[in-house]
Amino acid sequence: MSDTPFGFGLPPEEPDDGDEGKKKDQQSGGGQGPASPFGFGMPGAGGLGGPGGPGADNPFAAMFGSMNPNDLGAAFQQLGQMLSYEGGPVNWDMAKQIARQTVAQGTPDGTKDASVGPAERNAVQEAVRLADLWLDDATALPSGAGTSVAWSRAEWVEATLPAWRELVDPVAERVGTAMGDVLPEEMQAMAGPLIGMMRSMGGAMFGTQIGQAVGVLAGEVVGSTDVGLPLGPVGKAALLPANIEAFGKDLGVSQEEVRLYLALREAAHQRLFAHVPWLRSHLFGAVDGYARGIKVDTAKLEDVVGQFDPQNPEQLQEALQQGMFQPEDTPEQKAALARLETALALVEGWVDAVVHAAAKPRLASADALRETLRRRRASGGPAEQTFATLIGLELRPRRLRDASRLWASLTDARGVDGRDGLWAHPDMLPTATDLDDPDGFVHREQLDFSELDKMLGEAAGKPDLKKKDEKGSDEAEGKGDDSE
Repeated sequence: MSDTPFGFGLPPEEPDDGDEGKKKDQQSGGGQGPASPFGFGMPGAGGLGGPGGPGADNPFAAMFGSMNPNDLGAAFQQLGQMLSYEGGPVNWDMAKQIARQTVAQGTPDGTKDASVGPAERNAVQEAVRLADLWLDDATALPSGAGTSVAWSRAEWVEATLPAWRELVDPVAERVGTAMGDVLPEEMQAMAGPLIGMMRSMGGAMFGTQIGQAVGVLAGEVVGSTDVGLPLGPVGKAALLPANIEAFGKDLGVSQEEVRLYLALREAAHQRLFAHVPWLRSHLFGAVDGYARGIKVDTAKLEDVVGQFDPQNPEQLQEALQQGMFQPEDTPEQKAALARLETALALVEGWVDAVVHAAAKPRLASADALRETLRRRRASGGPAEQTFATLIGLELRPRRLRDASRLWASLTDARGVDGRDGLWAHPDMLPTATDLDDPDGFVHREQLDFSELDKMLGEAAGKPDLKKKDEKGSDEAEGKGDDSE
């Protein structure tokens, strides 16, 4: 490290033409992605601010290199916004802004976001309505979609950010702490304001990267449950017409069939999350438990922060995408990962089995669409991979096929009611071991959960409260009779 922590130098006076610089920066866009909010470099790190470069003896030049003076107004404004942030571990205002900017740029195939028209909205509503009718024969769970909506990509971003916040904040909080830890130990006692600045930078780093990942993901998803988690509002089935059209473009299947099959998947997810009240907290809790076992590579974090060059905003993204999060190699962390992967596989496997049962007799393309969705879900898209790198977690059901086979076997052995009855309690669900031996689980004698409280009470050495109450009532009645 240099003597000046992370390359901070003394800022000069703001130029007179700062407003013009701001306009130019907004027009230039800072390369392929949104303009980076960072305005600092590292003296001596080479490049424009390194030894022998322009202005090597000038702390201003070390900080901004040979940046065009017209850009300084915007640079200082962005730096000020970043360092003045005092919210949680992620600057979600920045994340939202960058996600919207990313969506506005369009997808790599050239399609742009657009408002959903009345015809598309009606088509989605009709598809969800028909899907719910078909699902009535395939599952014992009633409809969970109180409403159905057609979203643009920007609307998907707005609606799902609260769920992303719940997923990302636990990891980002660890990074915020690590941002202060990368300071030399002898400086930490007197660097209170600088540590706060580091955490603000951490919030901005995550806001930038999560915003870009969510913005790109908005160009790939077809509904609100694509990643196996309920990202949208409760009871609202949502589809994205523009992405559905892109998804089905080269499949050789009519758009109506593609839309209906995807509506079946969305409606099936909605039934599960609506009528299994513990499921959402179970899944998000598994994500949180895994995230809290992740450690931060502080050496890589220090390199990212210290050597960032404002003339090369893509450098930050490239550095972070190399990953600086490593799961703890402990039994607890391995158990948390297994619990999360099994939960995701069970949800996706159930949806896969139920949707196939509903679609197979009615859609000629059911098998082809099923296989396409399975492969898509197993591989994940670019944004999903970026998200996995950022927080060290892949929201991917690795054992989707195993879980789907198990749910199908349960349907054959116990019927629809017997299969869906397993969602009544988390302890009734199959485990990772059961996915290895589905036949053993299917034919295993079912545990009577009506006796669960009694069993737990006996194990804890407590009396049966119900019998005690009945006995007490009988004694009271007996005393009442004697007194009369």
